Amino acid sequence: MQVPWYCVSGFGAHIRATGSTLVVQQDGRSEEIPLAKVKHLMVMGGHSLHTSAVSRLLREGAYISFFAADGEPLGITRPFGGTLDREVHDAQHSVFGHSYAVAIARGALSARLLEIERLERMQGGNLLYEGELQILHQTMDELEFLVRVEEIRRVHRLTSDMYYEILSRTLPGSLGFRRRTGSPYLDVVNTILSVGYNMLFGNTAVAVLGAHLDPGYGFLHRGPKGLVYDVMDPFKSEMIDRPVLALIRDGLSEWEFECGETRCHISDGLRRRLTQIFHASIDQDMIDAQVMVLIEALQKKSEFYIVK
Repeated sequence: MQVPWYCVSGFGAHIRATGSTLVVQQDGRSEEIPLAKVKHLMVMGGHSLHTSAVSRLLREGAYISFFAADGEPLGITRPFGGTLDREVHDAQHSVFGHSYAVAIARGALSARLLEIERLERMQGGNLLYEGELQILHQTMDELEFLVRVEEIRRVHRLTSDMYYEILSRTLPGSLGFRRRTGSPYLDVVNTILSVGYNMLFGNTAVAVLGAHLDPGYGFLHRGPKGLVYDVMDPFKSEMIDRPVLALIRDGLSEWEFECGETRCHISDGLRRRLTQIFHASIDQDMIDAQVMVLIEALQKKSEFYIVK
C-alpha cells in the first residue's frame, strides 16, 4: 500500500532535494523519492534537513511535520495557503462518532480475546475463572447496542482491566504485576509495557499526522492524543503484549531491572533489547492501512472497520 507520507526516523540522516527528487542519506544508504509522491514528510529524531528540501517540498504543496525521537509531535510546516489539514479536521469533527467508537472498542476487545484464548490453550485450560470468557464475549455482542459513547468508554475500561488481570495470572507473582497502572510504574512488567506502548504511540502518531488528522479528536479516547490512542488500541495485544509476555516467560536477569518504593528502573541493555523486539513486532504497514481506512471513511468512500 502506497501512503502519501514519508517518514525519516532515528538519527543522523541527511535530507536534501535535487530537481524533482527528495534524497535521504542515512546509515550509509541513499534513497531517492520523487517529490511529487511525498505529500507529507515526517521527520522523527535528529537529522540534517537542508533548506533546499524544505523549499522544494513546500512548492510542491507538501507538509513537513517534526517529532521527538519517541514520537511526540512537535510542530508542522504547511505550504502557504495550504488548507488540507483543516479540511480533514473538519471532516473528522463533523462525523457522528458513535459507530467509530464502537468499532474501535470491539476491535480492541476482539484482539484481547484472541490473546486470552491463545494463553488459555498454552496454560492447558487453567487460566480463566468460571464465566470470565462468557462475560467478555457477551460484552462484545452488546457493545453495538450501547447508545452513549460514555457507556462505551466505561465498558472498554472495564474489559481492559479484566484483560490485564487475566494476563497477570500467566506471570510469576514475584514480579508484582497485578493490573495495568499509571506512571510512575512500580513493577517491571508495567515498565516494559510502557516502553512498548510508547513506541507504538510514536509509530501511530506519525501515520495520524501524516494523514493530516487531528490527533486530539478521538472517538473512543478523549484528550490531546485521543485519536492516536484510538488507532493503536486494537493493535496493542498482538504488537506489544504478546512479545512482552514471551520475553518475560523466557526469563529476565536480576541485573536487568531494579524496582523500589517509588519507581521501577530497567537497564540500558534491557531497553536496547526491548527496542529491537518492538521494532520487529510493530507492523507499520498495518498501522498505515488502518489510518487509510479511517481517511476513506471520513471522506465517505467506505465504512470504517478495524484492519486485521
